[in-house]
Amino acid sequence: MKILHSVHPEDFKAYQTERIRDQFLLSNLVQADTINCVYTHYDRMIVGAANPVNKTLEIENYPNLRADYFLQRREIGIINIAGDGEVIADGKAYSVKKLDCLYIGKGVKSVSFKSSNASSPAVFYLLSCPAHAVYPTTLMTNEGATKVNLGHSSTANERIINKYIYSDGIQSCQLVMGLTILATGSVWNTMPSHVHDRRMEAYFYFDVTPGSRIFHYMGEGQQTRHILVDNNEAVVSPPWSIHSGSGTASYSFIWGMAGENLDYTDMDPLPVEDIR
Repeated sequence: MKILHSVHPEDFKAYQTERIRDQFLLSNLVQADTINCVYTHYDRMIVGAANPVNKTLEIENYPNLRADYFLQRREIGIINIAGDGEVIADGKAYSVKKLDCLYIGKGVKSVSFKSSNASSPAVFYLLSCPAHAVYPTTLMTNEGATKVNLGHSSTANERIINKYIYSDGIQSCQLVMGLTILATGSVWNTMPSHVHDRRMEAYFYFDVTPGSRIFHYMGEGQQTRHILVDNNEAVVSPPWSIHSGSGTASYSFIWGMAGENLDYTDMDPLPVEDIR
């Protein structure tokens, strides 16, 4: 499992393109019949993906964790972004279709993934963080998610926020998770931008059309940089960094946070005119 160390904002100001990509961009997460995970030193979040095609995949107990099993001291949020699939938690199977979310709490010893059809395999995006309390395994379909309509076509940021794991949704210890779908013709996400010093965040971009890219903007509000992101790639955002983006075409992305609280609205806004 790759380890991603944290970066100080003063050091970040001197980074060139490749260094920024090495420190914050997570590529090649989605690989057939493989589970890939990255351990970050931002609130100990693990970011990963499972793409079962011809076999069932079980998440391993990585030596980095110094645990008896993966979820001994952790919780995990799972969102499927492709074909129908199943997640099996301690022998109980949950049907997880595209855009459905499954939360699995601390103490579950075995978690595995399978696709319903190898010709249209599932792709499960995974976020896991430390947990100090037990909450029940809970499945929420996309239809059951709390939906918030934001933005407008006139500012190219019309989008639907889908909230799954947060204070008024699926209960967790510290994980917050959901996804955003942009309307056709809209390209901007999370603009005006913000930071939240009490939580890290990770963005996973998907349903990006071939040949398109996302310009993901990060850095302190007065020292912004960007990363070009392809389909099924993630960006890890430190608490001191903004996290917004614009695409060359419409796209969707999963957002997830861990840190001090579960309050979705806990953020410090940055007016557009103040960004540099």
